[in-house]
Amino acid sequence: MSGNESILPEIVIKGKKIKVPVIQGGMGVGVSLYPLASAVAKEGGLGIVSSACLDRLVSKRTGKKYNSYEAAYEEVSRAKSAGGYAGINIMGALVRDYNDSVKGALDAGADAIISGAGLPLNLPAIQPPKDTALIPIVSSARALELICKKWERLGYRPDAVVLEGPLAGGHLGFKMDQIDLESNILENLFSPVKDMAIKYGDFPVIVAGGIYTHDDILTFLKMGADGVQMGTRFLATEESSASDEYKQAVISAKEEDIIVGHDPGSPCGLPFRVIKQSPMYVSAIKRLRQPKCDKGYVLLKDKEGKFTVCPAKESNEHHFCICNGLLSSAGYNRDKEEPLYTVGTNAARVDTILSVKTLMEELTGKAPAAAL
Repeated sequence: MSGNESILPEIVIKGKKIKVPVIQGGMGVGVSLYPLASAVAKEGGLGIVSSACLDRLVSKRTGKKYNSYEAAYEEVSRAKSAGGYAGINIMGALVRDYNDSVKGALDAGADAIISGAGLPLNLPAIQPPKDTALIPIVSSARALELICKKWERLGYRPDAVVLEGPLAGGHLGFKMDQIDLESNILENLFSPVKDMAIKYGDFPVIVAGGIYTHDDILTFLKMGADGVQMGTRFLATEESSASDEYKQAVISAKEEDIIVGHDPGSPCGLPFRVIKQSPMYVSAIKRLRQPKCDKGYVLLKDKEGKFTVCPAKESNEHHFCICNGLLSSAGYNRDKEEPLYTVGTNAARVDTILSVKTLMEELTGKAPAAAL
């Protein structure tokens, strides 16, 4: 591609004209913080911070105690401060902190709230979103229809949707025996989801999972997608808040090193793509780690309605301690905790760390690819 053909079209979400149709994935824990999100926003994309464990991360950085509401407000405000568009990814699996994170992001004027790891059925009911776009993450047309029907009863419709295929990093919205099915290839999932989006108001469809190059982006735009979401490429940037060890693990990873962990797996119960040499994953495989749950972000309610239940709290035989592992991979308590490195399936293609500016020039076709 050359000339104007290679320049990507803008994407319009809730009236906001985002110059480059690239949404940077909200990688938790602590990879997608304001330095990365603001850098992406500055280059014309949609920068996204992750709400996961954000209270601890912001408290450590500032030396001041923040709760989940305050941390979301602070991080979104910082992400937006340099200009451009920035929002937040809030996982449904983080039940305890979900509503407070939503409220903090809305009050900070987030341009978008992206929410997955469970269906965000009540997201519009938490607080009037005003100018903030509400964007669910789904892995099927059926999931999108469930959300649309529930949101209709709340007087709202999605402002866009992210369709995430099985090649993404972190938690996957598929059962283990569904990940490799032909029917679940992103290209095959797309048309039914696009049709469903048209049925409920013709809102933008953003595709995610395994998208790596400028040509990949063009392929999906030609299919009818309005934009793409990319995580792993932005993980391997200078502005990413992943630890140096995490970034080096990505550079060193070979194709066979990237696996989907299930048993042992995430206490959230979803398949989880990870680098198999991650120290916490190795310990989990060997059953070396004693049960420990002192962070509590994925806790569920017990019979008395208190947040006390987590599979990794009672036993590490089938689960790794995701909160501590991911916090460590972002440099939090790294001297005390083993890190857990999560990546998308294409991480083996990464062989250098780029600046966000250089990466965005590559993705938009303005510059040749540095590492393919």
